[in-house]
Formats: sequence, C-alpha cells, structure tokens
Amino acid sequence: MPDRAAISAPSEPRVEAKDGIAVIRGSALCRQWNGIEYALGMSSRNVGARELSMNLATIPPGGVAGAHIHVDFEVMLYILQGRVRHAYGPGLVNVVENEAGDFIFIEPGVPHEVYNLSDSEPVVAVVARSSADEWDKIIPYDPSSEGPERRA
Repeated sequence: MPDRAAISAPSEPRVEAKDGIAVIRGSALCRQWNGIEYALGMSSRNVGARELSMNLATIPPGGVAGAHIHVDFEVMLYILQGRVRHAYGPGLVNVVENEAGDFIFIEPGVPHEVYNLSDSEPVVAVVARSSADEWDKIIPYDPSSEGPERRA
C-alpha cells in the first residue's frame, strides 16, 4: 500500500518524452510574473521546442498584468475562464474586452496591459507564443513615454 504522505503531497510536473512526443501531466504553478501566475508549460527549456511555447496563465481576481511589449514574437490566447480588458497601442489608448471562449492575437511590438474585470473570479487562458524561449524578449512599457502626438 502506498505511503499516505506520498499520496497527499503534490508531485512535480514532469515531461514524459518518447519518439518525438512530449507530455506534461498535472502541471502546477511554476512562475509568477507581472501580476500573472503560470502553470508549467512547454518551451525550449523542457521539451526542446525550437519555434513556439505554450502555457496556462491565470490573472487573479482584480489583477493587472502591467504594461509590456513582446519583442519579435507573436502571442495567441484562448480565454478559458473570466473576462479581461486589454488596453493597447501607443499610450494604451485602445481598449478591447474579451471573455471565455474568445481567441486573441497580439502582434509583436504592440504595447498592452491586461485587466481582470472581476473582483471575485480569476481569468484563465491558454497562451501560445511564436518564441520557444518563452519568458525572454518581454519588456516593460511606460505609456507616458509616448509623446502627445502619438497618443492623439
């Protein structure tokens, strides 16, 4: 009979790889960055991907993913749960809202900030990037750095 402590203790997600197929079972929180929590996903670091990465992101109730820019890579999101508002573009003057069931595409270089519109429910999204290094090439964005002529 298995040890009861071993049953109740969460196990570290691990990559199972064989003959060109890799699987992660039971992924768990592995990183927090800029107001977002990430479950372990797939990238060059753990499955040897060369051109893309994918993970599960959660923005806590009332949370904000501060303004940032993805340098030289595309991002696609699928909202599984919750409602978000993206403020985007120079000076973050454009706004779009999305909810569960929506797909979102963000071009490289587009400044954006993401708000969870609920004070009680998290936002959960699948995030795919055209960059296998996953966490690199993301820079903070200061909307006040845009001149008034760019924000008009």
